[in-house]
Amino acid sequence: MSSPAEWYNSLPPISKVYGTLCLLTTAAVSLKLLSPYYIALLHEEVFYRFQVWRLLTNFLFLGPFSINFGIRLLMIARYGVQLESGPFNRRTADFLWMMIFGAFTLLVLSAIPLFESYFLGVSLVFMLLYVWSREFPNANINIYGLVQLKAFYLPWAMLAMDVIFGSPIGPDLCGIIAGHMYYFLTVLHPLAGGKLILQTPKWVHKIVAKYRIGAPAYTPAQPASNTSGAFRGRSYRVGG
Repeated sequence: MSSPAEWYNSLPPISKVYGTLCLLTTAAVSLKLLSPYYIALLHEEVFYRFQVWRLLTNFLFLGPFSINFGIRLLMIARYGVQLESGPFNRRTADFLWMMIFGAFTLLVLSAIPLFESYFLGVSLVFMLLYVWSREFPNANINIYGLVQLKAFYLPWAMLAMDVIFGSPIGPDLCGIIAGHMYYFLTVLHPLAGGKLILQTPKWVHKIVAKYRIGAPAYTPAQPASNTSGAFRGRSYRVGG
């Protein structure tokens, strides 16, 4: 791209919106225009005072401006964008549903005392990283110019680095759990002969179509003799 504006405009919609909201939220908190208290996931405030916005806003804060924040934002810009532009190309509704399912799973996990967290944005980003690592398992990754490994192992390498640098590993583990649940239900289980359990709901497709989010879904021409019950999911790499 010839300019940052062109690069930004070329980003797929869901990753662009999520990354932008994370950046703006962090900037507002750092400039003390917004208190983290009002966006944190506080269960008592949600259930007793009906402050339901906390179920969404807690995903928009990736921590204060720091190297860790920059790494998480770059993970959205790289792995989220590659997912949405690659395996989820012209499948914006499916990508949005993956994000919704991941957020819901993380909210459930946060109710467990072991995984309790006030902000789940890092976990959601780590879920994107995990799904990306399963979609591009053979990609070569170079970490700080010191270690080269296959993308399949990248989530575990990032988790190990957090342990080394003293960061909590709970958010990373939650992201891995949520990402594996999604990948198992949509890829591994159907490949093993099971039923595709986790399908994108029609209301998500309707939202995407109504607001014209992303490129229109590609619908191949149907043969004259229509057969019902055909599998309409994406094709996956066996053993990938």
